[in-house]
Amino acid sequence: MALINTEIKPFKTMAFHNGEFKELTDADTKGKWAIFFFYPADFTFVCPTELEDLADLYGEFQKLGAEIYSVSTDTHFSHKAWHDSSPAIGKINFPMLGDQSGAITNNFDVMRPGVGLADRGTFLVDPDGVIQFMEISCEGVGRNASELLRKLKAAIYVRNNPGEVCPAKWEEGEKTLAPSLDLVGKI
Repeated sequence: MALINTEIKPFKTMAFHNGEFKELTDADTKGKWAIFFFYPADFTFVCPTELEDLADLYGEFQKLGAEIYSVSTDTHFSHKAWHDSSPAIGKINFPMLGDQSGAITNNFDVMRPGVGLADRGTFLVDPDGVIQFMEISCEGVGRNASELLRKLKAAIYVRNNPGEVCPAKWEEGEKTLAPSLDLVGKI
């Protein structure tokens, strides 16, 4: 299913965030950049390495006006227990959404049929609630928070600079491209 340039669907769920249980909805994500970071399950192996990587760069994401929402089909209670027992997960200061009904996971089309677990899916949603980027990988391949941060910076640049695009490996401050007839066949 093609989700790029579509608005996220409504949701309401409980999250573990900053030592508390909180209800979060899709409306809470509007007006800022949102990263939905789906992972298969709490108390596993690759997942804590990814979430710790995000936690280590969380301040950089926040400086850019982005919030991270980690999502699994575990409950918010399980998220708290994992947060309290794992040094890696204990670093997390972003909301950990419980999705035991699978509604959010299905909304983003990353539910594994017949399994009840999410694939490793990453979605970058703009302040209007529109999906601008998505990446889905297999269970055994962890993601890189630094690369996600780079992609967020590129998406922000493109949004703020209509008519410009960011080429491969673009880093903040580097040259961009202005697509035109003059560039056809010259790159």
